[in-house]
Amino acid sequence: MSALQRLQEKILELKEEYQSLKKENIQLQNQLKDVDVGDTESLKSEIATLKEEQQQKDKEIDKIIQQVEALLA
Repeated sequence: MSALQRLQEKILELKEEYQSLKKENIQLQNQLKDVDVGDTESLKSEIATLKEEQQQKDKEIDKIIQQVEALLA
């Protein structure tokens, strides 16, 4: 398997994880609207964690895209 194929597979994997995190984030935001104020803080914390994970995945995807572009250049 070539390096390009491995990178493409990793990109697809990260994109799927990213989409999953986005969906989970949306679901949690919807749940947040429906809960008592006492439960709000834990959900906000979870959302913040998911946003951090999403940002990390974005960075990983950007790095892989740069590597692929370098290989293709």
